[in-house]
This record gives sequence, structure tokens and C-alpha cells, in this order.
Amino acid sequence: MPFPTLDRRAREARPHASPRLWLAACIVGSTVLLTGCGGGSSGPDTQPEGTPGTAKATLVRVAVEAAGTHCPAGGTRIESGPDTDANGVLADGEVSATQYVCNGVNGAAGSDGRPLLVRVRAEAAGANCAQGGSAVLAGQDVNGNGVLDADEAGSVAYVCHGATGSAGLDALVALAAEPVGTNCPYGGQRVQSGGDANRNGVLDAGEVTSTAYLCSAAPADTRWLNVTGPSVQAESNTGYLANAAASVAITLPLSPVIGDWIKVTGVGSGGWTIAQNAGQRISTVGLPGGNTIDWTTAGSPTATWSAVSLSTDGASQVAVGASGELYTSGDRGAHWTLRLTGQPWSGVAMSAAGNRLLAASNGGALFTSSDGGGSWVNDGSSRAWSAVASSADGLRLVATAYLGQIWTSSDGGGSWVARESSRAWRTVSASADGRVLVAGTNGGQLYVSSDYGASWTPRASAAFWWGTAVSSDGKRQYATVDTGAIWRSDDFGVTWEAVSANRDWRGIATSSDGRYVVATTSGGLMYESVDGGLTWRATADGGAWSAVASSADGQTLLASKSGAGLYAGLRRPTTTPGVAGSLSGGQGDTLHLQYVGGGLFLPISFVSASPTFTAR
Repeated sequence: MPFPTLDRRAREARPHASPRLWLAACIVGSTVLLTGCGGGSSGPDTQPEGTPGTAKATLVRVAVEAAGTHCPAGGTRIESGPDTDANGVLADGEVSATQYVCNGVNGAAGSDGRPLLVRVRAEAAGANCAQGGSAVLAGQDVNGNGVLDADEAGSVAYVCHGATGSAGLDALVALAAEPVGTNCPYGGQRVQSGGDANRNGVLDAGEVTSTAYLCSAAPADTRWLNVTGPSVQAESNTGYLANAAASVAITLPLSPVIGDWIKVTGVGSGGWTIAQNAGQRISTVGLPGGNTIDWTTAGSPTATWSAVSLSTDGASQVAVGASGELYTSGDRGAHWTLRLTGQPWSGVAMSAAGNRLLAASNGGALFTSSDGGGSWVNDGSSRAWSAVASSADGLRLVATAYLGQIWTSSDGGGSWVARESSRAWRTVSASADGRVLVAGTNGGQLYVSSDYGASWTPRASAAFWWGTAVSSDGKRQYATVDTGAIWRSDDFGVTWEAVSANRDWRGIATSSDGRYVVATTSGGLMYESVDGGLTWRATADGGAWSAVASSADGQTLLASKSGAGLYAGLRRPTTTPGVAGSLSGGQGDTLHLQYVGGGLFLPISFVSASPTFTAR
């Protein structure tokens, strides 16, 4: 944070003044004096000595102040005085005032180790100084090069030639340390100014007409409070050590402003719970244990489901069953419409917009729709179709036939071309543009194409591959194995590694970036990962899960059980709003939250010693 900054209270106190700190002054002790600042030239003074507003031009020079009595942590020394000999150089004998700008908590540089730099340049006659003078620039050395660069100058003050006080009075400015408090949360300097009404060269209390504050930046280190009791009301920009055998409840700040933060660390075995005030909530996106999925079967039909698919936003949905039903929904699964019956459906795919669909019948034809399922056209084929996939625009399609070939289309199903050899194809998935494809066989290898299916390369080892999923760019790919593991590739399918325990895996789906993954098992639970498959946790209940689909952002899901209803999943990105919501961690868990407005706190960083945080 650049320093110094001119507190807005100073601008409000002098509404007609420049927003810059106006220091048309010579500096004496802790007081900046504008005593007789010349008649507008640097030549010999022609006015009588001591007449207000008629002294020689005021000169300023700046030097480094070593750590010592004046500045315990070092800083800057600013010397000034009248140019008595009119040579344009401030000689030692001409110095009549000295001021120090010190590094440190109550100095200008703050406590983050960055020194304050001051630079002086000549100021031509103009709006800032009617008769010319000097501009004093100050700011923190952010890039550490020892030079005050133009973008580091946080403030500028002016030491001007010529009288600036009103009615012939000298203008005085006094600087003093400002302690930590309301005016400066981290301390700084107080700047008061006014006319020298009694002409004693001292800015007396009754002469102060304006007050400004040069506030230090927030300290780089955090103020930590050790909490051993059951609860505490948190203050903004403070860290809390939950140090008790029972859980410590830490309530979010009551009235935070945008940018405020808190930190919490679990020291004691009881861990911690961050409680919320009315209207507040905590984002759980990206947190271990966050982004829990709420599942519901309300209003869904029942069938022997075999495949499901979603549009990019998750609003349009389609589900097919081996028992002959094809249903679509346009409201995220709240209501379903029966579109086709009588076909033993084995696969279905939907375009990003939800208007184009491709459905496969096991032993029958391929069916396409360009109006969201309202009407259908079949290709007249009769094959053991096992799986289908679609590009985002719905024009590039791919379909696999069990113990047959892979077929591709580039015109939305108008025409098809046979690819690869006849194998026990069971699953296929496509990138958003349809260029990258991955297909799995029952008992053979995975096969990957990077040219829209024109050619295929065998990858991984032989296994009973069941389901596949691909990120939108095709770089990250997933594949499930029946009675095996979930496998992942991060290089367009060239190399593969197992990323889960062995289970009876079935369908799998991923968000467009490959981060959020959900996979089903037959007769077991459904599992999800929020970190690209690095860790997994159970979600929903157990059963004969068959297929699952995901929206592009991974927040909307659709899963199917054989012989049961469809499960609509909605990933919850935050805790429950208000006092009913909370976020908990254990011993060794650390969380840093920042307030971003609208009652929302975002995680900035975390350390999770426990497997997950608990969001409610």
C-alpha cells in the first residue's frame, strides 16, 4: 500500500484546497514554517528583514537518516531554509529547519520493511506554486531499488516561494506522531496547519485551521489473539488461535467493509467453528469438504436408466433408459417430458445449447434431434450401439458399436463414416470442439484420437473400461474400470495414472476444466472430487448407479439409478446464509477469509490438516 496518503478528512476540512498535502513551508523541529518565503525570485532580497512574506527563496534538501535517536529504524531527514546567498544551494549555514520521516509502525514506511523514500524536484511557477518552489514527493520503495519511481510516489507536497498565508500571516504546518486509533488504524503522522496569528513562529492550538493524517500501511504481519474460551466475536483484520479442548466458536465481524479479513488457526484439539451473523455466508468453492452436492429425486420419472446428458449451463437435460424411455427437461430436472418410447436406449448426448441431441439404440438406429427433442430423425441403421458423444455445437458426433466400429459425423448426423476396427467398444467422450476423442473397450485398451476420429492410438493397459469423460480442451481425460480404479490423463490421453481405489465403477462426468468430477458405482455409493481426482469423497446414497452428467461449471449434475428415479444434483457453493450456516475445521486447520461485499466472505488461503472442512 503506497504511503503516505492524505486522509479524506483533510480534503473535507478545506473544500477549496487541492487534494494534495500543501506544505508551502520551511521545516523547524516538529513544525513546518512558511516564514517569509521570498518575493518570487531567487535573487537578493530587497525587502526589509523580518517583514512577513518577503524573505529569500526557500530551499529544501533531503538526506538519509541513519538509525538512531531521531529515527530508531532509520528514515529520511528533510532540511530547509532561506537561500541567503542567493546561489540556489542550501548551505549548512542556511539550514533553519530539520524534520524526520521515520521508518516503523508509526513512521511513514509502515512495518513491512519497505523504507519511505523522499524526492525533491523543482516546481515551476503555476497552479501549485504561484511563484515557483519545490515539490517534495514521498512513497514506499515497493520494488526495492532504492529510487522513488513515479508510480511509487504516494503523495506530493509543495515548498513554495512567496507568501502563502492570508493577510500577510506566515502559514505554519505542524507534524506529530499519530498513535494507532480511529484516525489511523496502524498509526502514522498528524499534519496540522494554520496562520501564525501571533507571529511567534509556533503553530499554537488556537491557530490550527486544518488537520490531515498521513497513515501508515497495514502491517505485514497479523495480530493474533489466543482464544481459550468457548466463543469470541471476531474483529476485522485479526487472527485467532482456537486453543481449547472443545470447539471454539468464532463469529464473523459484525460490520465488515470490503477488503477486511480474518484468519483462524486450530491449535487446540477441539478445533474451531466460524459462525455467521444475519445475511452473511462463506464461499466453499475450492475448500476440501466444500461444494457439497444436494441431491433430490422430486418429480423425476422411473426407468432402467442407461445414459444422461446436460447442456453447458445444466438447464436442459436428457435421460434414456434401456427399458425404452427418452425424457427431456428444460428446467434443470424440475419437470420431465416423455419424448420417445420403445427403443432399448444405450447412449445419449446433448449439445452445449441443449438444442441438438443424439441418442443410440442397442440393436437399432441412431436418432438425432435439432429442436431439443421435439422431433427426431433416425439414420436407419441397425447396430449394437453402445455409446455416443457430441461436440459443443452438436455437429461433430461420434458413436461406438459393441463388437463393431467407431462412427463419426461432421454434419450433425446427416452422414456417417466408419472408423477404427471392430472392437468391444463400450464408452466414448469428446472435447468441446470434437477434435479430441477417447473411447474405451471391454477388456481391451483405451483409444485416443486427436483428429476428429480419423485415426486412433491405443493407450493405457487392457482393462474392463466402462465410462469416460473429457475436459473441454481435451487435455484432461478420465476413464473408469469395472472392478478397478479411476484413471486420469493430463496430456491428451498419452499417459495415464490411477487416481482412486478399486470399485465397481460405472459412469463418470467432469466440469469443462476437469476440476470437478463425479463417478458412480454399481451397488455402491457415488463419489466426487473437487481437485481433479486427487481426493475423493462419497456423495448421495448407495444403489445401482449407472450414469452421471455435469454442467460446464460442475455445479449442476444429473445421475441415474437403474430401476429408480433420476437424481438432480446442485453443488452448494457457500454455507447456508445467516446464523444457521457455519464452517468448521480441526486442530491444525488454518483458514484466511476476506470480505468481498454482499455478506460474502471468500477463502483466500487455507491449510487442511483434516481431510475436509465441514460446511453447514
